Amino acid sequence: MTTLARGTDTLTRDALTVLQPGFTGTTAPDWLLRRLGEGLASVGLFGRNIASPGQLAELTAQLRAERDDVLVAIDEEGGDVTRLEVRTGSSFPGNHALGAVDDVELTRQVAHELGRRLAACGVNLNWAPSADVNSDPRNPVIGVRSFGADTSLAARHTAAYVTGLQSAGVAACTKHFPGHGDTAVDSHHALPRIDVPADVLTDRELTPFRAAIAAGSRAVMSAHILVPALDPDRPATLSRRILTGLLRGELGYDGLIVTDGMEMRAIAGTYGIERGSVLAVAAGADAICVGGGLADDATVRRLRDALVAAVRTGELPEERLAEAADRVRALARWASTAGRAPEETHGSEIGLHAARRALTVTAAPGLGSPDTFKPLTEPPYVAALTPVANIAVGDETPWGVAAELVHLLPGTVTGSFSAEDGNESEAGAGEGAGRAALEAAGPRRIVAVVRDEHRHPWMASALDTLLAARPDTIVVEMGVPQAAPRGALHIATHGAARVCGRAAAEVITGL
Repeated sequence: MTTLARGTDTLTRDALTVLQPGFTGTTAPDWLLRRLGEGLASVGLFGRNIASPGQLAELTAQLRAERDDVLVAIDEEGGDVTRLEVRTGSSFPGNHALGAVDDVELTRQVAHELGRRLAACGVNLNWAPSADVNSDPRNPVIGVRSFGADTSLAARHTAAYVTGLQSAGVAACTKHFPGHGDTAVDSHHALPRIDVPADVLTDRELTPFRAAIAAGSRAVMSAHILVPALDPDRPATLSRRILTGLLRGELGYDGLIVTDGMEMRAIAGTYGIERGSVLAVAAGADAICVGGGLADDATVRRLRDALVAAVRTGELPEERLAEAADRVRALARWASTAGRAPEETHGSEIGLHAARRALTVTAAPGLGSPDTFKPLTEPPYVAALTPVANIAVGDETPWGVAAELVHLLPGTVTGSFSAEDGNESEAGAGEGAGRAALEAAGPRRIVAVVRDEHRHPWMASALDTLLAARPDTIVVEMGVPQAAPRGALHIATHGAARVCGRAAAEVITGL
């Protein structure tokens, strides 16, 4: 096992052990390797750290050369949120597509294959799955990351995902406890508040987490949300009532509790990351995730020193910090010795297979049925009505059907349109985008691609303009299909992963 650097005292080592920092670059910087030698036990990876599977395997080997039991974590949900395939789009549909199929064995197989690929690259902790019940259709941060708005569906697929992922030797981290679904606020930007009675929370939000715990989820991630029915004063990440009283006590969970990113504005903008990290550990969190935006040695040093100082002043009990560090080390031991399940036969096409099954195809009233739709044989014009990407997804990951249609119908022309000419919350802002798309398309058949039309009035307005002039327009909805289907053909993919675009393009072309 790793030999700690000389001079690293127990308190400092424990403070480093509970941190899960990120870093920049595709190789490990010297400061990170040095901290691993001093007691740091976890590292978080993001899209910026990954160029290819081979490079990722070399990076994780570099980390393990310094500490052989290091936890290498990643935010790889598949679907819209991918780090392994951040530049191409994911080979796996996300939770909402799997929920639309509602085949728990398929969900388990997809999660296993995703876990197998992570394990092959040296990753052993995945900040997934999202167990949130997407009960508010306006939700700007969960949406297709949820299995759906039905509690029992979310619960059974969360359990299947945990089982599949961990059968590949990768620890699951079920999130975002106690449930981030019933909010219209993104905790990356502000502190959401969920005002529902405790009995609703118990029956709805907590049910998928109970299922995850029963399935043996090795980690649970807290949410930066205020839930007054549980704690009127502090968000879940900083709440002893929620983390220790509810998750540990009432639900009987004894695995690792990880915070969501502490640099998110819900915490950083109200408490600051140092103060927030101390309060989180005191409340019952075992690992502090930081590094989505803050990724340097100075941040690690500040958090380490804040935890040490809190112990020395009596604000944070030393035994609580030691307990948290022990849980991190326990998970590291499990991850370094976890047996891998025998290779299964569903293979590399399981993601595309799942994406095809997730499609919902509807024909416009009066235009027959999907069975009578004549696939396109001439290259169309693809008009992507593009919303602002949420931070969890990122704006660097491509989405849509354009690339797949270009491949299947060479000569396909594409364009992207947004609400930049007006206020995104005003319906009229999209009229200009619709006219611009019509002009750019010329005589070509139009394929309009949207993402959560129901949340973006400008997008609905742009579609109104397109369909009024060109009723033969094909509409592809790659978000939550909450708006009524319309267009000569309406294809709901239930997610924007690359394989979702491929499946839609196959329907459009009949290929």
